[in-house]
Amino acid sequence: MLTRRIIFQQLALDARIGILEHELRSTQPLHIDAEFDVDVSQDVHDHDIHTVLDYRELRSAIVDECTRQHVHLLETLSEKLVERIFGEFPDVRWIRIRVSKPLAFSDCAAVGIELQRSR
Repeated sequence: MLTRRIIFQQLALDARIGILEHELRSTQPLHIDAEFDVDVSQDVHDHDIHTVLDYRELRSAIVDECTRQHVHLLETLSEKLVERIFGEFPDVRWIRIRVSKPLAFSDCAAVGIELQRSR
């Protein structure tokens, strides 16, 4: 089957994540990098968004999952994102998702977790 890859680079949002005292009290920035291989089941019609997977819906699901509640670990959030995407988007066959905290350490650009899953 043919696939199409949708890519997000450094989707930036504020989330409630972490186990440290200051992380429990306020939001902090997260960056999301994600790739999704999507089954191509029909020809693309330039004037019909319904002939492709609308990446606005993928973005909305990512933002919602990252901001809906406090999560202690990046690992947990990464797994939740994969579960949600596979649950809501049956045409997604493969995911690579990286969730990173750009302010975690002063001596590196970010620290994060990356997962790859396929079905």
